[in-house]
Amino acid sequence: MTNSVVDAPPAQVPDELTPGRSRWHGLRPYLPLVALAVAAVLPYSTLNLPGIFEGPLNSPGTLQLLAICLVFGGLAAGYDLLFGRTGMLSFGHALYFAAGVYGTDILVTKAGLPLWQAAVLTVIGGTTLAALLGAVALRTVGIAFAMVTLAFAQVGAILVARDFGGLTGGEEGLPLDVSGLPAALVGVTNTVNLYWLALAYLAIVVLVVHRVSASPTGRVLAGLRDDERRIGVLGLDPYRFKLVAFTLAGGLASAGGVVYVLIVGGASPHITSSELTLSLLVMVVLGGPGTRWGPVLGGVLYMYLDHRLTAFGSSDAVNSLPAFLSHPLSQPLFVLGTVFILAVYFFPGGLASLRSRVTPVLTALRRSR
Repeated sequence: MTNSVVDAPPAQVPDELTPGRSRWHGLRPYLPLVALAVAAVLPYSTLNLPGIFEGPLNSPGTLQLLAICLVFGGLAAGYDLLFGRTGMLSFGHALYFAAGVYGTDILVTKAGLPLWQAAVLTVIGGTTLAALLGAVALRTVGIAFAMVTLAFAQVGAILVARDFGGLTGGEEGLPLDVSGLPAALVGVTNTVNLYWLALAYLAIVVLVVHRVSASPTGRVLAGLRDDERRIGVLGLDPYRFKLVAFTLAGGLASAGGVVYVLIVGGASPHITSSELTLSLLVMVVLGGPGTRWGPVLGGVLYMYLDHRLTAFGSSDAVNSLPAFLSHPLSQPLFVLGTVFILAVYFFPGGLASLRSRVTPVLTALRRSR
């Protein structure tokens, strides 16, 4: 009988003993601050990126597009608090965003309140609305919960479309009365201030969601996502924690509506549709649910493509293609759907999983050299 000798696996060098990796891991906590600083000084850049933006980075059109992308990045991060971190599929999240948009517009345009008062009252009202409707919707679970939230959102959409009380403007929308706004937020030359406001909103949402997720409440929410019955067995009340997440997400969405109405200069009925909530769901899945930066990246990328694909579909490059190609490529939703299907197929974990999938490939390529 012969004794076989099994070679021991190679020793793994700890990351902290590897100079390059230890330096990288030491810098990682500061990367969000670096990204925030770069985004803050972006309006001072005159860099022109043809095909990506229609003008230089500091042009009003580019800054407005970036501001809208930032708002929806924050909105997707807030929605991920429900879907990705708590496991609640809501089809009515657009209602609280619309409450922020229309609430600010009505209080400024119709009631003549100063912007700061309108913003505070709108966020409080949107948060209260989320708490009240969430208290009812959370009596159900699963698909029933999704349908109840959708029903509430449809009621809001009907009230807006029928110009309830003569306040919403109906299908024509409600332009924002800029005479009641601070001068720093009015005019094309002040688009940069709206951009910074959108960036501040995104930073606040990411900070709030991260702090909640890292807190004991966040760990309970993660437990609810994985196994709600286990949380109940531990003596905790799942309903109370889900209501906290639902209310907080609704309040963050209302705050996003306040910023959005300032950027676009008015309210329109399309923001009350269930399609907006479905778009938020696509943003979160595209970026990676339950991750810190995935929903933000998904929201920014989705809104960028949604705006830029319209110009791409009407470009000469698309029109010169054969009809069987030019017709589908001229439809932004077709291109967006194709991108989403490919992303989900090749990156099931969303954009946030891109690094974990690319790193092994790069490592194998280095070893083969």
